[in-house]
Amino acid sequence: MSKNDVDLKVDWASHAAAKYACEHWHYSGTIPRAKLVKIGAWEDSKYIGVVIFSYGATSALVKPYALEMNEGCELTRVALSGHKTPVSKILSLALRMLKKSNPGLRLVVSYADTGQGHNGSIYQASNWIYQGNYGGESYLIINGKIVHRRGAGHRYGTSSVNKIRGAKKFAVPSKHKYLYPLDKEMRKQIEPLRKPYPKKQDTCAGSEAVSHQPFQAEDGGSIPTSALSKED
Repeated sequence: MSKNDVDLKVDWASHAAAKYACEHWHYSGTIPRAKLVKIGAWEDSKYIGVVIFSYGATSALVKPYALEMNEGCELTRVALSGHKTPVSKILSLALRMLKKSNPGLRLVVSYADTGQGHNGSIYQASNWIYQGNYGGESYLIINGKIVHRRGAGHRYGTSSVNKIRGAKKFAVPSKHKYLYPLDKEMRKQIEPLRKPYPKKQDTCAGSEAVSHQPFQAEDGGSIPTSALSKED
């Protein structure tokens, strides 16, 4: 290896290691609450972060593609500290591990948050299929809490901001939606959905290096993560 090369390793990450990465190196500051597959990354034996896959926030995630819930998942976190390896390479290796450990999976869905200045450059570099820009829903802030309009309707009998005391509108930024097929037939099925990639912006999607503190989990990489079909 040249002096600029690094020894990259991807392996199962412990929950503690994944939680640390999300809290310190991802803009959300949180780890998803769902069934998770947590794949860690190390450069020259130094832990640099995690890639997390999960079922996401809704059971209808892959229903539009004629798939059952257990046939698809969402890429919910790419939380990395300072690193030399391209994010697209780390993601590619993580996808291989995901596919090998979950042979029934056929599709991965991910979103790039425009509200964070993300356009999905890591997905573009990995040849994901860009389906378009989605979201931009309007929520309400009631008593300091963000409430979906449907929830407000159930609770207050209306979702009108003018009829709920102290309510304010809260617009959620839209998101770019990307798809990654895990087999040839799925790629053939969703390829017609492909749209031109959105233009590059300043910030990469899915990860934010907010700290460069080293963290070596005692059991990181030694305890396999449960498959998506099992409890985390």
